[in-house]
Amino acid sequence: MSTASATTIERRRVLTRRIRWIVGITIAYNLVEAVIAIAAGTVASSAALIGFGLDSTIEVLSAAAVAWQFSRRDPERWERGTLRVIAIAFFALALYVSVTSAAALLGLVHPEHSAVGIALAAVSVAVMPFLSFAERRAGRELGSAAAVADSNQTLICTYLSAAVLVGLVANSLLGWWWADAVAGLVIAAFAIREGLEAWREDACATSVGMLLEEHADDDGHDDRRNAHATPTT
Repeated sequence: MSTASATTIERRRVLTRRIRWIVGITIAYNLVEAVIAIAAGTVASSAALIGFGLDSTIEVLSAAAVAWQFSRRDPERWERGTLRVIAIAFFALALYVSVTSAAALLGLVHPEHSAVGIALAAVSVAVMPFLSFAERRAGRELGSAAAVADSNQTLICTYLSAAVLVGLVANSLLGWWWADAVAGLVIAAFAIREGLEAWREDACATSVGMLLEEHADDDGHDDRRNAHATPTT
């Protein structure tokens, strides 16, 4: 094995471990976030906060799928199933946010003031972009479409956090009960787009990482053929 090949393999191992750590932190944070948001939303009768908590459970599902993938011996070979889970999670998020936003706009529910909810949404807006950026960077270098798709899921959750924050603050200070509903519909559109992109990545049936692996295998076969070739005189 050449020095360059050994370096590449070691780098891939480092990136794989990094992605496992990132999704592990994401899962832990979103579990705590879900419990707090649903509890605070129930106390304040806030559909926005309850929806925010349920969105966190969807993020846990997406991150758990990536964590499972990168616990396998050959993570690249599990891209298809992981991307399917992530795409479905995006569609589920879009459906739920659309329904809750429509209900709010029709006047069926009105988000109420919640200091806990405002603080939680603010913390999420500050934390989630860093997790999304770190996972996307590692996923792109590793060539993992699933990790990149999951980072997009985290970024969508950041937008939702910001929408909930704006909605709760606007409702508390200005009485604009419809603000988070309108923002939610915009976020739902983004979620559908990301879900379709994840599904199309799955349809490609191969990831950048698998292409690189196949190229390396081809180079290895060529080297072995050259080594065993009969010298000419």
